[in-house]
Amino acid sequence: MKVSRTSLKGIGLLLLALACFSFMDTFTKKVTASVPILMVIWTRYFIQALVTTVFIWPKTGRTVLITDRPWIQILRGSLLMLTTGLAVTSLQFLPVGEFSAIVMTTPLLVTLFAARWLGEHVSRTRVALVMGGFFGTLLIVRPGSDFFGWPMIFPLLLVVANTGFQLLTSKMAQTEKSMTTHFYSVWTGAVLSSLVLYWGWASIDDWQLWLEIISIAFAGALGHFLLIVAFEKSPAATLMPYMYLQIGLSMLGGWWLFGHVPDHWSVLGILSIAACGLAGAMLTVIEARRKNAL
Repeated sequence: MKVSRTSLKGIGLLLLALACFSFMDTFTKKVTASVPILMVIWTRYFIQALVTTVFIWPKTGRTVLITDRPWIQILRGSLLMLTTGLAVTSLQFLPVGEFSAIVMTTPLLVTLFAARWLGEHVSRTRVALVMGGFFGTLLIVRPGSDFFGWPMIFPLLLVVANTGFQLLTSKMAQTEKSMTTHFYSVWTGAVLSSLVLYWGWASIDDWQLWLEIISIAFAGALGHFLLIVAFEKSPAATLMPYMYLQIGLSMLGGWWLFGHVPDHWSVLGILSIAACGLAGAMLTVIEARRKNAL
């Protein structure tokens, strides 16, 4: 099957989005060494909410606010903010590449739990891939080693929260518009983070630090916008195999900014997660082609 020009545009947009996310994670790790976490989260959500409104409102107007499940939208936005908070906290203790690899186990877990919560069929092959991804995670965190301390609870909770967020997103996608869901998500995060900003604000005199904080926010806003457009240009089955390139981009970011190179056990775990994730994505592509052929 040939890849259309539209699909190639979607793949290109996805790669740009992944680059934005890797940039965001890398500089978040750098900035939070000097700036309170809440301050970074608030700046990120507030700027992202403003940028999203500037792009979406002229096209949709008030119709973007129309939803059959406003409280579920707010719940999803709250879960996303929790995921963001756990991610920022995790980056204080984990290298960027290893962090991205652990986060990438989320699609594998979503596949497993979709069978129970969404009533979807999950084959034994997919269950085996989930177990392979879990094995890779164990190689990275290595329980019982010096690397596995109490801070490892944050990335593990992140995966759990992110899995719940993705399952809820999948369920809502059946009835809600993507732009409406994204609009509610960013503004929910902006409002909630504003409520607690008083306890997480600090005076910053370094203009370069401010520039980095604002760059993180714009990278997040641009990345999410490119991701939405990418999925409009190309089917999810086409794009999913490329999602795991974010691990490589994050490893490059960690090496460039912090000089970190993963040890051999972490590399083996990262490769295991990427291989299982890629195999799962390719399986999705094959199943989609078979379905279209019927």
